Amino acid sequence: MGIADSHAEPPTPAILSRAHLDRLIEVLQAEGYRVVGPTVRDDAIVLDELESGRQLPDGWGVSTAPGRYRLRRRDDTAVFGHSAGPQSWKQFLHPPRQQLWSTAPDGSYRAPPADETRYAFLGVRGCDLAAIGILGTVLTRGAHPDGATARRFRRLFVVAVNCTEPGEVCFCASMATGPAAGPGYDLGLTERVDEQGHRFLVDVGTDEGARILDLLPHRDATADETTGARNAVAAAGDRMGRSMPEVDLRAMLRAAREADVWEDVADRCLTCGNCTMVCPTCFCTSTEDVTDLADGHAGRWQHWASCFEPDFSYIHGGDVRASGRSRYRQWISHKLGTWHDQFGSSGCVGCGRCIDWCPVGIDITEEAARLTGALATHDDETDGHR
Repeated sequence: MGIADSHAEPPTPAILSRAHLDRLIEVLQAEGYRVVGPTVRDDAIVLDELESGRQLPDGWGVSTAPGRYRLRRRDDTAVFGHSAGPQSWKQFLHPPRQQLWSTAPDGSYRAPPADETRYAFLGVRGCDLAAIGILGTVLTRGAHPDGATARRFRRLFVVAVNCTEPGEVCFCASMATGPAAGPGYDLGLTERVDEQGHRFLVDVGTDEGARILDLLPHRDATADETTGARNAVAAAGDRMGRSMPEVDLRAMLRAAREADVWEDVADRCLTCGNCTMVCPTCFCTSTEDVTDLADGHAGRWQHWASCFEPDFSYIHGGDVRASGRSRYRQWISHKLGTWHDQFGSSGCVGCGRCIDWCPVGIDITEEAARLTGALATHDDETDGHR
């Protein structure tokens, strides 16, 4: 995938009709991509392979709240008029379960078959585009990158979507990851449904994106169409359902290590790990060895794991983080704090999934605010006793 010249003038935005969005799927398939996008299944908007545009969630939206997610019908035919669902694009780039190696009955070693899939992601929000970039940093740019994962990232084609209707638990604006999609997309769409019809403003991000767009019927956007789309995205930033406190979260979490708030969270947290499973950037894994006694085959498999699992921190005969308090503190402190030290950014992109899918409705933005408040109260009391 060739990256467009960053010093060149950006191409004039284009207009793509709703019908030609379906055509985009066909073109990407013809170019050898496996197209993945949103579709309705099991009372949710999920990510799955698309065979045609008929599978897109036209006219469907969602209502979200801590511990709550409900599918609802919209008053229009918007395709991307919904916020993040239970899945993220992580599952395709960093599979939940994959074989690392196997052996034959004669003891010979076998590498897993190479995955030659070329993915095209359709409908990537700004928060999820940032998450893809973060995962790429974690999994492919360290001292020992995984070759198969790196190939998936290199071969990826991304059609991003700028948000104009943030959900009730979204807080991407306060994490600087949305509602406008940042760099990293091949094509960027802004959906518009009004009296002038159903259409998409298209921004080109790469040479490959420009090539694919040239294979589709489209026209140049007018200045008014471009301005209207940009304004709709900017306005969405003021309608976020949540926000992170405007403090140095790294410093706050270090200072609040012994705050009483942790114990209150532990009383509610089930340590189920749902937050880490739905998080688009959590990357922890474990391995298991599997042996088939019938035919003599053996293999090692990698699968997702969670820092909420007691066994995850089991070292030399003991569990390093035995309490729910310590496990929750580990997760949020890494996500919002020490991730910066390891990878140069926050590990949170403000998608709100961990709030939606927590069975007891624990809200990461609320807990960060409570910790900030508890720390401020402690400082005031300390100053008052001096």
